[in-house]
Amino acid sequence: MKNNFILNKLVIIPTYNEERNIENIIKAVFSLNNFHLLIIDDNSPDGTAKIVKNLIKHNKGLFIIEREQKLGLGTAYVHGFKWALENKYDQIFEMDADFSHNPRDLLKLSSALENADVAIGSRYISGINVVNWPLGRVLMSYLASVYVRMITGLEVMDTTAGFVGYKAIVLKTINLNKIKLIGYGFQIEMKFKAWKFGFKIVEIPIIFTERIEGSSKMSGGIFNEALLGVIRMKISSWFKKYPKVRKKVV
Repeated sequence: MKNNFILNKLVIIPTYNEERNIENIIKAVFSLNNFHLLIIDDNSPDGTAKIVKNLIKHNKGLFIIEREQKLGLGTAYVHGFKWALENKYDQIFEMDADFSHNPRDLLKLSSALENADVAIGSRYISGINVVNWPLGRVLMSYLASVYVRMITGLEVMDTTAGFVGYKAIVLKTINLNKIKLIGYGFQIEMKFKAWKFGFKIVEIPIIFTERIEGSSKMSGGIFNEALLGVIRMKISSWFKKYPKVRKKVV
């Protein structure tokens, strides 16, 4: 599908069983009047895709890709990134469907991309800004980012953040076909590769609020994949060349 609309900013939201949130998050994004929206649904049995398709009739700039099964967060975003590049979007954003990311913060990320290549909605750049998480989960998330920085040298405070904006040039430069991690480790790998290529990365402070409706997709397996994947990713980087696209500034 060719993008024939004026707006050149696309928000990508992967979904699986988000029936309770999907209509409200779509309305919230479109209320900003700045973005198109692509939903990537992994065959949600609760009818999420049906709700989206009904809303498409009334929302120009709303799109959906339906996949036959649950294939992982990372593959959903890679699919969406490729679609965004094919349709000539200049700014591409990823966010959750459950309002843990405030849609209004998309405006801050978009503004940051005027002078940067990657804009991260960061929970940890100005303290710890997480609402309604138990202490154990906050510590696990925060220490995971510390661990990633220690292993990789990545100069980002919130390495696992899932609220991120990219300029198209970043997604064109990173070989999306070679992204290895498919769970939350995907977020780390994308930031690491953007950093290695020398893209300018900025972190914008946000407040992350735990979902009210629906259930979390986090699991021990996803977390372990990220921890082990970071080591493999670092070792692999020793044998690859990353021609610097820009001077690294964080």
